[in-house]
Amino acid sequence: MNITSSHIEEHNKKAVEDHNDAFDALTHQLHKQNIDIDSLIGQAGAFQVAIPSWALGAGGTRFGRFAMGGEPRSLEEKIKDVGLLHALNHSSGAISLHIPWDIPKDSGAVKELADKYNLVFDAVNSNTFQDQKGQKHSYKFGSLSHTKQEVREQAIEHNIEVIRYGKELGSKALTVWLADGSSFPGQQNFSKALQNTRESLGSIYKALPQDWQMLIEYKPYEPNFYSMVIPDWGTSFLLANKLGERAKTLVDLGHHLPNTNIEQIVAILLMEGKLGGFHFNDSKYGDDDLTTGSLKPYQLFLIFNELIGGTSNPEQLRNHIAWMIDASHNVKDPLEDLLQSVEAILQAYVKALLIDRDKLQAVREDNDPAGAQEILQSAFQTDVRPLLTEARIRHQAAANPVQLYRELNVRKQLINERGTESMATGL
Repeated sequence: MNITSSHIEEHNKKAVEDHNDAFDALTHQLHKQNIDIDSLIGQAGAFQVAIPSWALGAGGTRFGRFAMGGEPRSLEEKIKDVGLLHALNHSSGAISLHIPWDIPKDSGAVKELADKYNLVFDAVNSNTFQDQKGQKHSYKFGSLSHTKQEVREQAIEHNIEVIRYGKELGSKALTVWLADGSSFPGQQNFSKALQNTRESLGSIYKALPQDWQMLIEYKPYEPNFYSMVIPDWGTSFLLANKLGERAKTLVDLGHHLPNTNIEQIVAILLMEGKLGGFHFNDSKYGDDDLTTGSLKPYQLFLIFNELIGGTSNPEQLRNHIAWMIDASHNVKDPLEDLLQSVEAILQAYVKALLIDRDKLQAVREDNDPAGAQEILQSAFQTDVRPLLTEARIRHQAAANPVQLYRELNVRKQLINERGTESMATGL
């Protein structure tokens, strides 16, 4: 199905009166603070968050998976679904592919289809955390870190293959996440495993085009629960430094132990020029992969506070960091969930832009923690939803994307087109 301009126009006509009242009130509030609301609208409208191809169907747990019906059965249908999201919110203009789940059979045709929906291809993701049909060597005991050279070489070649597909589609980054690790003491030589990984990543880095980045992800546990070869941001940072300028760290918000100060990690990586990108989600216990901002919206805001505070050029920030969602949907409609996640990210971004940086610096110099809290919470508690609605309306997107999605019964129409038993590839 397609979201047409007439769908958008009819929906926005119904919303315009209530929206104008809320937007006028916010404009008055920000004007008193000498904040240029049109500049904020421009920055919000320019911010794009990549949708991962693996998040468009129902996810699951180790115990079961509950299909939604109408799930995309091919890469082409996944692109169409991201096109639906982008038509609704104007902020989902990129798709991130996972290989080999989404190998393009005809890269030219796939790129042409993406162009039709005004989409570009963000980072491509390799997969050595599971065995594929017909694979010669198993990754049961590791891939890039494996004790056997032939297994490492197979994993290296897979990553280079992913780069080739990415080049064909116009991507500019490779994301590497490893499940490598151990479940029992003594099972693995920690230093040797890390050294193997470094050498393997070095071979992949040599195959990286000059205008590409390598994004190295980390995770403290799962699927291995005694050790992970890249368990934290420090190990990722270490590897990125050893590899070169184009290797950077990718921060997944769910890949931290409870109560980790993620915003401090982000600030340090940004300072060192090694912050490559994000996988946005939310977490209560571990790698929960829940809707972004559903549990810890203040933490998300504090992350953007460090991002905005750590650069003098928000445009450069938007264009040089990979903004991607990484979530799993077992009870929600995946497309509704993704719309909610993008909205939460944009809210955090715009609220961070509201912070009076001069005042914040002054209270920091005066060692005034209460003053700092007042400044941060004043920005965080500002309701910026009317501003984001205005940005969407100005870009011919829906005033309320989730509401229009439901008004049009999009999921029902997708089920009619694809059936109740359709299952997204890769899951």
